Amino acid sequence: MKRIALFLATNVAILLVLSIAMRVLGLEPYLTETGLNLTSLLVMAAVMGFGGSFISLAISKWMAKKSMGVRVIETPSNSTEFWLVDTIRKYAADAGIGMPEVGVYDAPDVNAFATGMTRNKSLVAVSSGLLQQMKRNEAEAVLGHEIAHIANGDMVTLTLIQGVVNTFVIFLSRVIGHTVDRVVFKNERGHGPAFWVTTIVAQMVLGILASIIVMWFSRQREFRADRGGASLAGGPNMIAALERLGSLHPQPLPDKMAAFGIAGGGAHGLKRLFMTHPPLEERIAALRARQ
Repeated sequence: MKRIALFLATNVAILLVLSIAMRVLGLEPYLTETGLNLTSLLVMAAVMGFGGSFISLAISKWMAKKSMGVRVIETPSNSTEFWLVDTIRKYAADAGIGMPEVGVYDAPDVNAFATGMTRNKSLVAVSSGLLQQMKRNEAEAVLGHEIAHIANGDMVTLTLIQGVVNTFVIFLSRVIGHTVDRVVFKNERGHGPAFWVTTIVAQMVLGILASIIVMWFSRQREFRADRGGASLAGGPNMIAALERLGSLHPQPLPDKMAAFGIAGGGAHGLKRLFMTHPPLEERIAALRARQ
């Protein structure tokens, strides 16, 4: 419940800031007495759609540290932390990216994630459970997977895709609301309650459909990150890490971080369309096919 409240509060805050910014910039009035100003509406949708996505990306490291309780390793204090920092430093150099911040968060489940606004200002964090329950070669493959996410620019690409679908959802929901208000309810001047109700419903439905596109991309990038992890840490080690994850049944990360972790929850049927990660068996099969 706490993570859901955090997710909702962040998005409400972003929308509030963007609403104030649009009012100051004079971009808010897309409604007219005779209809919709489509140019103004498109500008508003793009500002809201991309603005929200990029603000979320900009604060992603801060949010990750606060919501997951990540302790950033400034100076390693034991052999495990020295190994963790050195491994990430080596992989970052091999991948041609800046050294990420390295952190650990306290959780019994086995997971890790990477986030950050750019390839050279990122964060890689691992759970205490991963350090305790995985062999070194398996953990190194997980770290390689996360470094590959950063090197591939996955955070920025996902943000751009989310911005595009957000823009279309905001734009089309209001066009649908306007059409229903005019055609069904015969409201010829201004916009009545039907416009607002239809817009809200349409935005919810379109938002669900749009998330299918975003989740599809998220699943595809997991295959790419697995290949990157195999390149950095070795194919057999990457396969061993995924097999180990399957045997440990890792718990999914909180909503805001789910797409950036090494593993996600399983799903079947229609739920599969909303998975951030492909099933582990499919990822293992894809790696085996490349050997």
